[in-house]
Amino acid sequence: MSDREAAGVAAALRRSRGLFIGVGLFSGVINVLALTGAIYMLQVYDRVLASRSVPTLVALSILMVALFSASGVLDLLRTRIMARIGLRVDEALRERVFDCLQKGSLRGRDGDGMQPVRDLDRVRSFLSGIGPTALFDLPWIPVYIAMIFLLHPLMGWFAVAGALLLVAMTLLTELLSKGPAMQAVRSASLRLALAGAAERNAEVVRAMGISPQLLKRWRAFSDLHLGDQLKASDAAGGMGVMSKIIRLLLQSGILGLGAYLVLHNQVSAGAIIAGSIVMSRALAPIEIAIQHWRGFVESRQASRRLRELFAATGPASRQVTALPAPHRSLAVENLSVAPPGQSRPTINNVSFGLKAGEAIGIIGPSGSGKSTLARALVGVWRPESGAGTVRLDGASLDQWQPDDLGQHVGYLPQDIQLFEGTVAENIARLDPAASDDAIVSAAQEAGAHHMIVNLPDGYQTRLGANGTGLSAGQRQRIALARALYGKPFLVVLDEPNSNLDAAGDAALSEAIRTIRERGGIAVVIAHRPAALANIDKVMAMASGHVQALGPKEDVLRKVLTAVPSAAATQAAAGRTGTDRDGSA
Repeated sequence: MSDREAAGVAAALRRSRGLFIGVGLFSGVINVLALTGAIYMLQVYDRVLASRSVPTLVALSILMVALFSASGVLDLLRTRIMARIGLRVDEALRERVFDCLQKGSLRGRDGDGMQPVRDLDRVRSFLSGIGPTALFDLPWIPVYIAMIFLLHPLMGWFAVAGALLLVAMTLLTELLSKGPAMQAVRSASLRLALAGAAERNAEVVRAMGISPQLLKRWRAFSDLHLGDQLKASDAAGGMGVMSKIIRLLLQSGILGLGAYLVLHNQVSAGAIIAGSIVMSRALAPIEIAIQHWRGFVESRQASRRLRELFAATGPASRQVTALPAPHRSLAVENLSVAPPGQSRPTINNVSFGLKAGEAIGIIGPSGSGKSTLARALVGVWRPESGAGTVRLDGASLDQWQPDDLGQHVGYLPQDIQLFEGTVAENIARLDPAASDDAIVSAAQEAGAHHMIVNLPDGYQTRLGANGTGLSAGQRQRIALARALYGKPFLVVLDEPNSNLDAAGDAALSEAIRTIRERGGIAVVIAHRPAALANIDKVMAMASGHVQALGPKEDVLRKVLTAVPSAAATQAAAGRTGTDRDGSA
């Protein structure tokens, strides 16, 4: 079985076939025991009342209590087994869902990114509820109807007509609730996506007075979602009420029919009560299915979305031969990369190479493709087939498992995100086995040790979501320490000094020097000249193409002569600043 096939909800359910068999067997016994009430009433009316025998009544009552108790125990066990099937499905799929969650974010998937998690929760909740047990009871409906036929054929045909009427109600419920349920899920995704964006951009929203406009969108999405949800609820709920009314009418109807037959001496008085009880039991699974039909539809749609998600994102991982740690070179060969969801490449035919101990600075105007290149170098964005490659020691990045490759790569993105936890946990990349020496060493290499020990609890200072409580500069220095943790061979820094002061610039320059001295490779993307200290090569980019590549002094001289005089003056000033910071 392939990874893709193994990841589906249906495959996860198949692994629990033994439990399903057990639930089916329990359901069979429960449905047989469900006849206890009908048989008891039949015996009381036809035997006890006729013979006026108290011992018979006591014996029948004791047997009735024992059988109902056994039915209750089995029903409890059946419910618990179904709950554990739901947990097993969750355990089988949660890692795959988490992997798809990350891949979806990297590929720029629109909408609510948490939808796969909610889909998995919806499938588990449905399997753990009472709805699926009705499916195990449905095959016993013909048995109950057959028993009613034994009482009298006319009563049997009445039960058949009632069952067919409820089945028609079930099909109508499916028809009416399917569309609204799908719309409710879509509108909920839009609503939650907007809420997430508002939460992430709370500072901008408050500072620039965007809240009223955002609130209007929130109201519109909320009204849309609540309207869709109301339609879905009305469709399923209305059919549920109708099915309940019809079942009660059928139960009362069979009582009336039985009384008519008694008056004509065609059945005994006990058959009236027995027929009503059996009729109620026969129709109960259909009514339960209708009442829980909305959950069934939502679970089925969630399962379909997960299946499509797994197919779209591909296998969670593939088997590759473990490679030795890279230590010699980085080679970029004719690389063209387009952002996720776009067909037009942001960078085109980029090629360069670096050996151990070298560092390169990448400069260029905004939109020139620098950050795209950074993401490609660390394997976040992959080129399409035939669109070039990135190699470490001659091996393309796809020859490594992503987790293994990450051990040899340090990455500092423009948009810095820290995890909720301690400063030490963030630097250690959440590795519980990380040594204190390795954590402190990374912080010292990033020039962040002194800043960290001055925090309230030092390395054990707890950070909120995305580093709440730290300044932008502090977050950037901790993220730099995280990039340097474990002394990775390739370190890619995208705008590493955008929030740093002079001391931070000096620490960054020293970190680049340290990377080179230990035989690593540093790639620094910069707008501010101070980031180019301790770098000997520079590559200038424009419109996704390499404009110049070579020694720093030569490339900067070319760039200066290619821009208007005002920009040249600014660049010259920056160059002087670079020299003051100790560039070669």
